[in-house]
Amino acid sequence: MKKMWVMVGAISMITGTQAYAAPDVSKQTKIAVVNVQQLFQQSPKIADLNKQLQNKFKPRQDKLIAAQKSLQEELDKFKKESATMSEKDRTAMQNKISDDQSELSKDAATFQEDLRKEQNKIMKNVLAQLNEIISSIAKKENDGLVLDSQAVIFAGEGYDITKEVSKEFDSK
Repeated sequence: MKKMWVMVGAISMITGTQAYAAPDVSKQTKIAVVNVQQLFQQSPKIADLNKQLQNKFKPRQDKLIAAQKSLQEELDKFKKESATMSEKDRTAMQNKISDDQSELSKDAATFQEDLRKEQNKIMKNVLAQLNEIISSIAKKENDGLVLDSQAVIFAGEGYDITKEVSKEFDSK
């Protein structure tokens, strides 16, 4: 038992010495922060990309809205007239409504998937550009580490490179 305590004491002395001897990384590495969320919210370039995306998908979205409205009108008509319809007409209308609902669901799912793919493609391109710009600025300013400001509790004024990144990103 005594040997174990001696061993634990020796190990803690060694690790304590190593921690004490470790160099202060903050003095060797210049650190910068960038507010990526702010870049996305305030960038005219991002706003333009969003507008282009909306314009590209607006015709399909309008078509889906029209199909949904048409389906709702069919449902309303069925509710009003189903009591006075013949069994054959009622079944035919129910089948048509069911087919239209299935088609609308399929079209909406395809629309959502295409929109998601396009958004991911744009986001991948934007993030690649931002990473390139941030790396370039960090190298120029001899920053050894760049963090997203969302992960930082406090950073003094001289550490934030968001404005520089934004300026360069929007100019490209």
